[in-house]
Amino acid sequence: MFESLPKSAQQVQDWSAEQYQPYFQDLIDRPLNADNVSAWLADWTRIAELAGEVFSRLNLATSQDTTDEDAEKRFLAFSEHVLPALQVADQELKEKLLASGLQPDGFEIPLRNMRVEAEIFREANLPLMVEERKLGVQFDKITGGMTVNWKGEEKPLPALQTEGQNPDRAEREKAWRAAHQRFLADRERINELWGKFLDVRLQMARNAGYDSYIPFRWKQMGRFDYTPEDCLSFHRAIEEAVVPAAERLYERRRQQLGVSTLRPWDLNVDPTHPSSIVLDPLGREPLHPYQSVEEMERTTEAIFQHVDPALGGYFTTMRREGLLDLGSRKNKAPGGFCTSFPVQKRPFIFMNAVGLHDDVQTLLHEAGHAFHVFESAPLPYAQQHDTPIEFAEVASMGMELLAAPYLTQNYGGYYNETDAARARIEHLEGMITFWPYMAVVDAFQHWVYNNIAAAHDPAACDAKWAELWGRFMRGMDWSGLDEELRTGWHRKLHIHQIPFYYVEYGLAQLGAAQVWRGSLEDQAGAVARYRKALALGGVAALPRLYETAGARFAFDTATLRSAVDLIEATIERLSAVH
Repeated sequence: MFESLPKSAQQVQDWSAEQYQPYFQDLIDRPLNADNVSAWLADWTRIAELAGEVFSRLNLATSQDTTDEDAEKRFLAFSEHVLPALQVADQELKEKLLASGLQPDGFEIPLRNMRVEAEIFREANLPLMVEERKLGVQFDKITGGMTVNWKGEEKPLPALQTEGQNPDRAEREKAWRAAHQRFLADRERINELWGKFLDVRLQMARNAGYDSYIPFRWKQMGRFDYTPEDCLSFHRAIEEAVVPAAERLYERRRQQLGVSTLRPWDLNVDPTHPSSIVLDPLGREPLHPYQSVEEMERTTEAIFQHVDPALGGYFTTMRREGLLDLGSRKNKAPGGFCTSFPVQKRPFIFMNAVGLHDDVQTLLHEAGHAFHVFESAPLPYAQQHDTPIEFAEVASMGMELLAAPYLTQNYGGYYNETDAARARIEHLEGMITFWPYMAVVDAFQHWVYNNIAAAHDPAACDAKWAELWGRFMRGMDWSGLDEELRTGWHRKLHIHQIPFYYVEYGLAQLGAAQVWRGSLEDQAGAVARYRKALALGGVAALPRLYETAGARFAFDTATLRSAVDLIEATIERLSAVH
């Protein structure tokens, strides 16, 4: 039967559910025992990877051009008419494997995941998942289509990021206000979508037997190794260990700029990344590390060769095979991500490069995800590739830190010693300022889904966001900017499209800092541990993944304070260089 299965996802992009059905039916009907379980899993993997790659490619197409109506129709048609049937069939296969009592080698963690997936699966939720994806596409269309008239030219919002490094404070303020006013112009449209998101999610939880969305979402996201209460502990640890460090950083910046108070445009003008710092406080020209996307690719490839030749080889493959879409353009969805093509065993990086150092950081980050795809590719079964997000982000954030020593031109990198130190300081300062912002985003979501009736009122959401901002984001002056501050939750796509997916970045950043600490003592050993952990894919629990990478999965103040101390000490050392 499976000999007739196409070997390319392009050949099945327009398949109907009926065309997939015979292959799944063969697996459902086939007797399952210890002698044939390996072959059965291999066939399940083949059809699952084909469907997964189709979804990935169709979804990517909607991001590459948000005005491509054909791409949107094909993605929505797959989501609405094919994916639900595939999910039902997939569920039958999970139940068949679980009922068999078989435990193939390397399947302890996938089986654990399957048990929970089977527990919360409800066929009634499939159309709700389709609706949630449709709402996500609508959110992308709203934000991806945002442009402003800037100096007589219509520009997408990401293109304004360069103004965040303009030494003219008045020009920075104009750009900041233009970007934020553009979001405010769509305030009601985003609020309307928000209520629909909440209704869909609460109904999915209720269908699965939960009164609250949080325990349902916890199981849906496969969070086995920590609890909602652990997240609240992490928020407190950030408040104790990081917020004071961020305040010290902001005060130092205020003094360097020679201003009476630090305003948000003294950090950057990007409305979607309010915690990042891009402005040079000494008034120097912005770092422009490359002149073309091709140059960025070539230079980053050289950096990876110094981190590890095998990793450099992976990036060479991506360049050669056209697996990079890096430049910003109109109607391209905002942000950056790495997706994968499971049949090809290849990653694909999507981002919006505009000529700044932040682009370099983004590419290093997404390449870490790409390396994860390459390293785990030898795992034989699709179910073994479901890596916990909390560790997937260690792969990306860890790569940012492991690559940082090779930014200089003597390694084929972008900068002289002075500018490389400056770039690294920006990155390390961003780590400190990120943790408090992450706490705002995560704490906001805990409030939303613990108070879902109140959260249906956008004004209540505005008030809670402002309260949390005051708790964690101390040191900036937002006077006269009440509406811009209160609607900050509109500008964080994770809140709308991927609920609760944000604390992973904070946890992973702490893990990455520990990987980096190990590299300061033994760079080759740290990279070897990093690659060994990536190669585990989804066959190990979070504590083991972190341990293999040379870190500890932690939420406590002491571990966080140790990381902050290392970051601050490194900033001080690098400051002496430039």
